[in-house]
Amino acid sequence: MGFNIELKAQCADLESFEEKAKLLPHSLDGHDKQIDTFFKVPEGRLKLRESSLYGNFLIPYVRENESGPKRSDYDLLPVKEVNSLKRILATMFGILIVVKKERTIYLHENVRIHIDRVEGLGNFIEFEAVVESESHVEKNRDKLQNLITYFGLSPDSFVQNAYAEMLMET
Repeated sequence: MGFNIELKAQCADLESFEEKAKLLPHSLDGHDKQIDTFFKVPEGRLKLRESSLYGNFLIPYVRENESGPKRSDYDLLPVKEVNSLKRILATMFGILIVVKKERTIYLHENVRIHIDRVEGLGNFIEFEAVVESESHVEKNRDKLQNLITYFGLSPDSFVQNAYAEMLMET
């Protein structure tokens, strides 16, 4: 299982955020349309991601709901028969909710910068620092803190929950 340190925040002005992202040393990974189907599971989270950019993945993950940078443990399991797997998981566990979003992805060092437009929720930004080992956790938390400062994000814009949980609350 891999892990990352991530932070999500509401963002009213995605265009100015994207302009600042472009000023960092970066590469544009692309524009993605994603459909995440979340399943009812007893522990952690389980989603089936359909991505126009990367293909389809089953993603089991565990992450605490807390404000600020947080650890997420996950696996990315490639899926060839997405409709069959979705039907099987829906039958076994039930569908919790479906999240649809458009995401622009920039890569800055080992950090994925996501600019998200989430159907039914609005606009968000997300940082995901891919961490190589336990010894690099604090270094990556510091890196995210530097990005928070660079983009001028205030702690009251931070989001604790996953998009799925936020949609269920609306």
